[in-house]
Amino acid sequence: MAVLMGGISAEREVSLSSGRECAAALREAGYRVVELDAARDLAQRLAELRPDVAFNALHGPFGEDGCVQGLLEWLGIPYTHSGVLSSALAMDKQRTKDIYRAHGLPVVESVLAAKTEVRARHVLAPPYVVKPFNEGSSVGVWIVGEENNGPPQLDEAMPEVVMVEAFAPGRELTTSVLGDRALTVTDIVTEGWYDYDAKYLPGGSRHVVPAEVPQEIFDACMEYALRAHQVLGCRGLSRTDFRWDEARGLEGLVLLETNTQPGMTPTSLSPEQARVTGMEFPDLCRWLVEDASCQR
Repeated sequence: MAVLMGGISAEREVSLSSGRECAAALREAGYRVVELDAARDLAQRLAELRPDVAFNALHGPFGEDGCVQGLLEWLGIPYTHSGVLSSALAMDKQRTKDIYRAHGLPVVESVLAAKTEVRARHVLAPPYVVKPFNEGSSVGVWIVGEENNGPPQLDEAMPEVVMVEAFAPGRELTTSVLGDRALTVTDIVTEGWYDYDAKYLPGGSRHVVPAEVPQEIFDACMEYALRAHQVLGCRGLSRTDFRWDEARGLEGLVLLETNTQPGMTPTSLSPEQARVTGMEFPDLCRWLVEDASCQR
């Protein structure tokens, strides 16, 4: 068993944390585990090691966008989580929204725009959000409010093309799907924006699980998350994030994105949801290993 972790994306540190936790849980579950930092020689190292299964604990580009999945298929190594196509689709936030819309799932308005254009003018009427269309963990997110004097002056670290989407007010809700069932709904409570620190630092956010929301909203999150998992072609574990504007009832619930490689850190949402439904962390990791496949 090889746990793939670290890698070369902006989410390297999150992936290292996820990988260590997963490796420890898999050893507890009885597996022999090798931890592999997914550097640029990964193909050679995997070819030499020939693990029975690759547990994918990578995040961000290369790790969850279909690239490493394609490498593993080429090598004939079964791996956890989603396959090449669904990983690539879910990593591209704009294509994900297009698929949501095509299947009747509610989303906010969004467009792709050149960074130079976003710096020059308001591409959408404020308030809106600017972010990379292919990153996770709230990396590189800008919120442009109505009080801003002008368009955001994005820094050089932002990609040349970004996604601009209408700001969705309200509460942050999320639902994990494991196989063919939605687990539960979590209400993520923070003091401000649910950013990188709120996601990964101890005390950065508080999770109310199961979420204390009207049954109609709870049921809709469960249904929408399962549908998103299915229409994107996901496998294993995924997590879909929502915003809910209480003042608008069911019409105020919108999907933000689906994560095919949910975090597996001590503060991560999917392991917490699995635990609430009766599945401890080593059992969750074992389930993912047993579900591993080499999709061709």
